Amino acid sequence: MSRRLPEQHPSRRKVLAGGLAGLGAMGLAGGLSGCGSPLAAGVAGTPLNPDSVTFWNLFGGGDGARLQTMLEEYRKQQGSPDSLTAATFAWGNPYYTKVVLATLGNKPPDVAVAHATRATILAQAGLLEPITEDLLGLAGLSSSSFTKSVWEAGKVGSSYYTIPLDTHPYVLFFNKQVCQQAGLLDGNGKLAPIQGKDAFEAALTAIAGVTGGAAWSASNVGDTSGSWRLFQTLYWQMDGATDFLGDDGQELTVNEELALATMAYIGDLAKRGLLTPTVDYAGAGTQLYTGKVGFQTQGEWEITTAQSVEGFEFGMVPIPQIFDVPAAQGDSHTFILPKMDRTDAQKELAMGFVKSLLDQSLTWAQGGHVPALTATLESAEYKALEPQADYAAAAEIAKYDPPGWYSGSGSTFENTVGSQIGLVQQQLATPQQALDAIKVQLRTYLETPSPVAGTTANA
Repeated sequence: MSRRLPEQHPSRRKVLAGGLAGLGAMGLAGGLSGCGSPLAAGVAGTPLNPDSVTFWNLFGGGDGARLQTMLEEYRKQQGSPDSLTAATFAWGNPYYTKVVLATLGNKPPDVAVAHATRATILAQAGLLEPITEDLLGLAGLSSSSFTKSVWEAGKVGSSYYTIPLDTHPYVLFFNKQVCQQAGLLDGNGKLAPIQGKDAFEAALTAIAGVTGGAAWSASNVGDTSGSWRLFQTLYWQMDGATDFLGDDGQELTVNEELALATMAYIGDLAKRGLLTPTVDYAGAGTQLYTGKVGFQTQGEWEITTAQSVEGFEFGMVPIPQIFDVPAAQGDSHTFILPKMDRTDAQKELAMGFVKSLLDQSLTWAQGGHVPALTATLESAEYKALEPQADYAAAAEIAKYDPPGWYSGSGSTFENTVGSQIGLVQQQLATPQQALDAIKVQLRTYLETPSPVAGTTANA
C-alpha cells in the first residue's frame, strides 16, 4: 500500500549517502528504544537479551493491529512480556534500508518481515540466512508445509531464503446492493461468474446504469503502486506477456505491444466513464462503500476497512479473467532471518517465534491475506471464512513484480511505472507517451549495476 511520490533517480553515491543518513536515524531510534534492543545495541554496543526474540516488521493499519494480537499470544505462550522485542517501521524503502544497515552492522533483529519481491535482493547481497529443511525442522516444519508457489518464490539461486506467511493478491471488491440491482448476483448473494472482455464490460455497463456514473474504482492519484497493480494484473492476462524487467533489472523485457494494449484498455474504460479517471486510495474505497461504484479493485488487506463500514454489504472475488488467461498482481509477506552468528539456541528461539505466528495464520487471514501454511489454507475454519475463502484462488494466479535491485512492493520501479499508468487513466497521457516516459525514467536504473552484484557467490 504505497502512496509515496515517485522518487528521483539516484546515483550509487546518492544511494550510499542515503544509507548513511538512514543509519543516523537508526541511532536516534535506538537511543529511544532502550537497552537490549537491536537498535541500541547497534549504536552503543550494549548486549542483546539472549532470551528475547527481536522482531522487525512493516505492518500498520489493520495488519498492524492484528499482528499485535498475535505477538501478545506469543508472549503469553512464553509466560513473559520480555520474551519479545518488536519494532514496526515505515513501509517501503525506509524499512528495507534499516534491515540492510542493521545486518551490515552485525546487529540485525533475530527475525524480520520482508516481501518476497524484496527478499531476493537481500539474499543476493548475502544478508539472509538460508532457510534449510534442518532449520524448518527445529519448528516442526518443512518446505511441504507451505503452498508450493509461495515457497518457491523464496528461492534465489539454489537456496531458499524466506518462510512465507501469506499471499496478498489484487482482488475485486463488489457492493452487493449495487450489483444486486445490476443483476450480477446469483441466488446466494455471490457475484455470478464473469469471463471475457464482453462479459466484463457488460457488467460494468449494468453497474453504471445503477450508479448513474462510474462502475469501477481503481485508485491512481497518489497511489503509484495501485496503478502498477492494475496494469500488472491486466497485462499478465494477455497471451505473450513477458516480465517487465530481465537480468535482475538490467534489461527492459516487457512486451511493448501488450503493454500499450493494456494501457489503452485502462484509458478507454476511463474515457467511457466506466472506470474512475481520477481517484485516490481512500476515495476509491469510499466510492464503493457509498454505492457510487459497484466494483473496486484493491489489495485484499482492505477487507478490514470494508468490514468497519456500518451496514455495508460486500463480497470479494479474484479479478475476472478479461483477456486470455487468469492473472492478478500479488506478493507475499515472509519471515526472513538476517545473517548473523547464531547459536543453536538462538536458531531454536527464532524458529519457535516464527512457528507461533504461523500457527496463528487463521487470525492473520481474517485480515484478508491468503495463508501460505497449507494446514490453515485447507482447514474447515478457513474455508468457512467469508469472503476470504471466496478469493483464495487468486493466490494461485498471483504474478509477482519482476526481479530487480530497484523493483518489488513499494519500490522505485513501482513508483516510476505506476505514475505513468496513472496518467493514462487520468487521460493526461497516451499509452505511447507513457511507455516512452517509462523507458526514459528507467534508463538510469537499467544502466546502473546492482549495488550488491558479486557480493555473494551463493545467490
